[in-house]
Amino acid sequence: MRLKELEGYLQQVDVFEKPKVDLEQYPTTPHIAAHMLYTIDSTFGDIEGKLVGDLGCGCGVLSIGSCMLGSAMTIGFDVDCDALEVAARNCAEFELQTCELIQVDVEKIALCDRWRKAFDTIIMNPPFGTKNNRGIDLMFLQQAISMSNTAVYSLHKTATREHIKKKASEWGVQLEVLAELRFDLAASYKFHRKKTVDIAVDFVRVDCSNS
Repeated sequence: MRLKELEGYLQQVDVFEKPKVDLEQYPTTPHIAAHMLYTIDSTFGDIEGKLVGDLGCGCGVLSIGSCMLGSAMTIGFDVDCDALEVAARNCAEFELQTCELIQVDVEKIALCDRWRKAFDTIIMNPPFGTKNNRGIDLMFLQQAISMSNTAVYSLHKTATREHIKKKASEWGVQLEVLAELRFDLAASYKFHRKKTVDIAVDFVRVDCSNS
């Protein structure tokens, strides 16, 4: 599947109807999602035929794109039942047979040995850790590393790059910044005063093969 074709499909994915500020629910744009997934598959071969996990899957744009690129199975994890309901509708619309959705608090996944090193690839757009969720981005990343036997692909604020690199080193994994992106964050909540805000975001790959 070509990049533009993938992005066109992802533009049809429904997003949050009533995003929840405490969960930092912001949809991954079709443009960014398509470029992420296309790079993961075409450059590293980490989607087609692989078992893929999507942490904090929200409405399922990364999970759906993963399935379209030929993952053997993609499992999306999210704590919010409303988001998962939208994701389930999206999967049904695309008639996907290789996508499963599980409601769970990502922080508690480590309590279940079933998921330890169970996935080839983890993909995610985790909360950035603003407002009252400081450190949640690192928690997501650490959980993702514990679940993958090959690689984790994630988005993180560029401003936190050095801190995240330091943590990755402490955890015994190698983190590479694949690209610096402009995340066009649309106004979603009442406290947003601007229609859109551009945030510098790193698209990173974490090599988990030796962890």
